[in-house]
Amino acid sequence: MSKVTLKGFILVPESELEVVKAELVNHKRLTLEESGCIHFSVTESPINPLRFDVYEEFKNKAAFDHHQSRVKASHWGKLTVNVERHYEIIG
Repeated sequence: MSKVTLKGFILVPESELEVVKAELVNHKRLTLEESGCIHFSVTESPINPLRFDVYEEFKNKAAFDHHQSRVKASHWGKLTVNVERHYEIIG
């Protein structure tokens, strides 16, 4: 199976920015601990503080699907329900 890459950005509502930023540390840690995660980064834009650039690589579709399922059921998933996601998935 081939690698899956996700790239894009999220837009966080201003009223939720501080709680999202606080939980992002935990979300990054949990994702990087996943067995199929090759790379995971979420970086706040220096131009727009409500925009975070996202880049993810997983070793295969099964690992990517596992990540997506875990995130939906996680505290991060519940906390970021109002976040706009703009992604391209390759692989």
